[in-house]
Amino acid sequence: MNKRASGTAALIAATALILSGCAGGEGGGGGDGAPIVVGSVNTISGPATFPEASQAAAAVFDQFNKDGGLDGRQIEYKTLDDKGDPATATASARELVGSDEAVALVGSASLIECEINAKYYEQEKILSIPGIGVDTGCFDSENISPANVGPFNDMTLTLQYGSEVLGLDDICILLEIAGSTRPTYQAAIDKWTEITGKEPKYIDDTVPYGASDYTPYIVKARDQGCKALAINPVEPDAIGQVKAANAQGWDDVTWLYLTSVYSENFAKAIDNAGAGIYVPAEFYPFTDDNEINKDWRELMTANDIPLTSFSQGGYLAAKYFIEVLQGMKGDINRETVTAALKDMKPIENPMVGTPYAFGTQNTAGWPIILKSGTNAWEKVSDDWLRIGE
Repeated sequence: MNKRASGTAALIAATALILSGCAGGEGGGGGDGAPIVVGSVNTISGPATFPEASQAAAAVFDQFNKDGGLDGRQIEYKTLDDKGDPATATASARELVGSDEAVALVGSASLIECEINAKYYEQEKILSIPGIGVDTGCFDSENISPANVGPFNDMTLTLQYGSEVLGLDDICILLEIAGSTRPTYQAAIDKWTEITGKEPKYIDDTVPYGASDYTPYIVKARDQGCKALAINPVEPDAIGQVKAANAQGWDDVTWLYLTSVYSENFAKAIDNAGAGIYVPAEFYPFTDDNEINKDWRELMTANDIPLTSFSQGGYLAAKYFIEVLQGMKGDINRETVTAALKDMKPIENPMVGTPYAFGTQNTAGWPIILKSGTNAWEKVSDDWLRIGE
């Protein structure tokens, strides 16, 4: 991600492929009794990975098939790894949509694929329900509608909680930038400023994914007089950042992270959380013992899938898709599935703070904290936090 010149060149090349790509088939799903092909493009290897979402979706589809499928028809779920590479993301979409004739994409989680493939999906008239939307393209295409809040609304939420609930001043923002996400993160920061009248003390958008040492960035932030850090990393990077602060003796900093760090593995890895690590969980906190996540937890545990927000997103994306599929009458193909998803009624689920309908965006998170010495997340609210409320 930090090799921006080569990354930009690859992105341009991939975009050219998208604009010149050949049209695929109608996305059959075959005749009566034939499998219903569903695909997903994921970053499973590379500097920032999101494997749990598609794993969770696969588990949901497997269970659906075991229970008889759709009147006996099975869902054939195909997942591909784009490796965080634009050319591979482009080729993966064409394989699933053009060659395999998927009727929809469900449960994807990629660092870059939405931005790369959005125009191709529009051209092929296919819709995508990512389990975890990551890049800008996931949230500004009419053909893509993620199950999650997304990192941009997540950034607004964590800043809003920090300034308005915790009463923090001198909040600094460190950004790990992939592709062309910088303006969208700025828009998320500007939204916080518009809501609260607050502004960041300092922004550093040069923080890399997968750095071996985050000490220089942490030291620079401390020298700027930051009292709290709002950052958008994946889990391994966040562990490195917290430990870099620990090594510098910076024990009174408050961390305002995104849902991407919310996992039991992260909690176990952190002993010194400074003044606290806060996250607006995009889904109902899974570390809280409750009935809301019971089905998800049991399914993930049975399939050895990590209990994370990423797997919650993949699970929900597959559940939403199946509910729409079960309400359809007549032929199941790309055209009819696209129409059904666009016309779907909002689906309410206690795992999320906003009902899901294709084309709408979730704007709610549940505040949680990781305190020093606990190695466990705790809820710090009795309700969802919503942007602007």
